[in-house]
Amino acid sequence: MTIDDTNWGEVVQLLRAAARAEIMPRFRKLAPGMVREKSSPSDLVTEADEAAEAFIVSGLHRMFPGCLVVGEEACAADPTLVARLGSAELAFVVDPIDGTSNYVAGLPLFGVMAAAVVNGHVVAGAIHDPVGDDTALAVRGGGAWMVMPGSEPVRLFVADPVPPNKMAGCVSWRFMKEPLRGTVVRNMVGLGGVCDYRCAAHEYRMLAAGHCEYLVFNRLMPWDHLPGWLLHQEAGGFSAHFDGSPLAASDTDGGLICTPDRASFDAISATLFAPG
Repeated sequence: MTIDDTNWGEVVQLLRAAARAEIMPRFRKLAPGMVREKSSPSDLVTEADEAAEAFIVSGLHRMFPGCLVVGEEACAADPTLVARLGSAELAFVVDPIDGTSNYVAGLPLFGVMAAAVVNGHVVAGAIHDPVGDDTALAVRGGGAWMVMPGSEPVRLFVADPVPPNKMAGCVSWRFMKEPLRGTVVRNMVGLGGVCDYRCAAHEYRMLAAGHCEYLVFNRLMPWDHLPGWLLHQEAGGFSAHFDGSPLAASDTDGGLICTPDRASFDAISATLFAPG
């Protein structure tokens, strides 16, 4: 099965439909029994996450019979699904609500994400904002685009390179282990600006549209990163693990730094990882 603009557009419509049917009707209407912890108080799952994932998975199996679907909530029950990404002929990763903590808090900063993986290669990605009802999407080789109902698609490009002390972006340092955590937190003062939206979906959208220069992540789950990683690539950016090696579809560690180009990657790496 080849992923092209037409069938990827159908996947985007599936994400929109899931948002309209399962996510937005529950937003700011979650009863206590509709939210529970997974691994920690900051790792939450809601009835909306599970219903939206089921909606999307059912649609993908109908559209692409025999495909592998690696959903965030499904992987909580069966972690072996991730390892199958590298060998599957056609697979999809799905994050039904990225930014669940924001969703639970009633903050309108969450997204629905999906990526298509063919024989280990990420070939399409989409990040849908249910609140704004717009979608950042990419099919490999076709650029990155913002699609808004009733408007012409807008091409996305990464920001122009600037020195580290002028770079603004997001550093997700909470999941780093010592001594790396202490080193990175100490050195963030060398950057132009640092934030954390608790939502990779909107951070990647911001990056691909040129509204910030970098993202730094430590914990890598494919559903959190493959959609945005491809968007960033197609918008002209450069990204790699902390050691400079490329990201693979099934990677879950090694960190990730996304910047406008390789020189910016080297500069921000030198700034954040400089010994004390």
